[in-house]
Amino acid sequence: MTTTAPADTLRYLEHGATIGEALAFFDGLPAVTVEELLGRWTGGEIPTGNPMDGLLGRFGWHGKRFDSPEDVHPLVMDRAGGGTFSLNPGLLPLPALLRYPAALRNPALARAARVLGPALGTRAPKARLRLTRYRDVDSATMCYDDLPILDAFRRVDGDTLLGAMDMRGLEQPFMFFLRRE
Repeated sequence: MTTTAPADTLRYLEHGATIGEALAFFDGLPAVTVEELLGRWTGGEIPTGNPMDGLLGRFGWHGKRFDSPEDVHPLVMDRAGGGTFSLNPGLLPLPALLRYPAALRNPALARAARVLGPALGTRAPKARLRLTRYRDVDSATMCYDDLPILDAFRRVDGDTLLGAMDMRGLEQPFMFFLRRE
C-alpha cells in the first residue's frame, strides 16, 4: 500500500483487503464521538473474505441514520421504486446468515428481498449509540437492540467513518464505511 492519506487508503481498501490490512487501518484511525455520528450516512463495505461480504449491498443496503444517541436506524435500505426505508434487524434470519451465507447470494432471493423488504420495515429506532472500548480505543459504537451486534467506528475524515461490525458467531469483524449524506 503506497498511500498515506486515510481517504486514499480507504479507496484502496474498498477494492478488497485482508482482514489484517483492514484492521491495521482501523486501529490507526482516531476515535469518534457519539455526536459526530448524528445524521444520515450512505454505506459501503471493505471486502475481506468475511461471510457477510456483499450481502448488505445485494439486499439494497443504503446506510445508517443516527437521529440521536437513543434513536438509531442501523439498516436503512433502498426502496425498489425509489426512496429508503428502515429495515427491522430483529426480523433478519441471523442464524441463516451465519450458517448459509452462500444461499443468500442467490440473485432471485435478492430481487425478492428488495421488493418484499419494506414489509420488514419499521419507523422505530432499533439501535443506540454509546462510547465503548473496542480494540483498545474508546470510540462511538452502535449497539443493536435485538441482535448480538456492535458496530464500532473510527474517523477517516470529517465526512467518512470506518466501521467494524462485531457480531457473535463471526470470527472476524465485518468491515464497512459510511459517508455523510
